[in-house]
Amino acid sequence: MKELTLQTRARAEMIPVTAQLQQMVFEEQWQTGALLVYCPHTTAGLTINENADPDVQRDMAVFMNALVPQESGFRHAEGNSDSHIKTSLFGPHVMLIVANGAIQLGTWQGVYYCEWDGPRSRKLWVQFLPGVSDSF
Repeated sequence: MKELTLQTRARAEMIPVTAQLQQMVFEEQWQTGALLVYCPHTTAGLTINENADPDVQRDMAVFMNALVPQESGFRHAEGNSDSHIKTSLFGPHVMLIVANGAIQLGTWQGVYYCEWDGPRSRKLWVQFLPGVSDSF
């Protein structure tokens, strides 16, 4: 397992991590298999979405803040219940296909770390799952 460390700057932000993940695949010489990327935090998650227009990231964060506002009369003492809910809506992991040493994503897709309770120092755990050879 490898670890990717991130430093978030805002309470809610979506940070593209595709390039860092691809660099890890390259450095580790992972060729064919699956890449499991897992976020071990209860107030942050992962998603795959459009990577061409940064307004998509902004729009998603704005929508999530409107859908689940921070001040909603939640009872959780830490004041971040909205962050826990947003994380549950996004989920803690993504699974990516790796073929010929490259992460396989659609033309406009990118992987995003979704921070809902920052700024904080965070980490992602990355596990490569080698593929089974189809030559028997």
